Amino acid sequence: MTPQDALDQLHAAADPGRAEGMAAYHKVPRPYLGVRNGVLDDLAKGWRQGLSVPERVALAAGLWDSNIYEARIAAAKLLTQARIRPDDGPVWDLIVSWVPDFDSWAIADHAMMAGQKRLVADLTRIEVVEGWTQGTAHWTRRAAMVITLSYAKQNHPKPDEAAIRERVLGWAATYVRDPEWFIQKSVAWWLRDLSKHDPDRVRAFMADNGRHMKPFARKEAEKYLPKPQAD
Repeated sequence: MTPQDALDQLHAAADPGRAEGMAAYHKVPRPYLGVRNGVLDDLAKGWRQGLSVPERVALAAGLWDSNIYEARIAAAKLLTQARIRPDDGPVWDLIVSWVPDFDSWAIADHAMMAGQKRLVADLTRIEVVEGWTQGTAHWTRRAAMVITLSYAKQNHPKPDEAAIRERVLGWAATYVRDPEWFIQKSVAWWLRDLSKHDPDRVRAFMADNGRHMKPFARKEAEKYLPKPQAD
């Protein structure tokens, strides 16, 4: 399976009418084919079968480099799996190389979903992620919150996982002063998910930092917090 083979299959599944609507919605100038997400899931699953890790990495790299919306989504899906053996280093390296290209929340989120699996596989990679928090592009800074989202969804984190959770909350405490909508949204998203598992920690964060957040972000962060009991 070559990148061109995969691109031919994407073009065969194109829906020009849907592509026009997607281009208007995402507002990022790049080719759109209008391929539905379920079709992308099926294609990526089919491509993954029978390919070695190096072959998957090469295919994902070629799809990403095309700059076609669906190809970039498919590239991320191709690399989204919990276990990659024997060595997931090249997969991680490719995902990291994509971060400077982020210009769309949908593409970034799919790529970071793949990245979440690789971070869980090797927690030392958090050091690379922390560097993103100092990025000049808001998409890079936002990626640090999205790739760590799984640590907001644990009821009983292990000590090293709890340490990552606290580190991310430290990043969030600096992000709350950033007026960029996507940064505010990323903090709110993280806190909203954490509130389902550790509401007291979210209350403490909001008490210390909530006044700096945009109103929409405060509302989103507190969306699932249990209401105080009346006396």
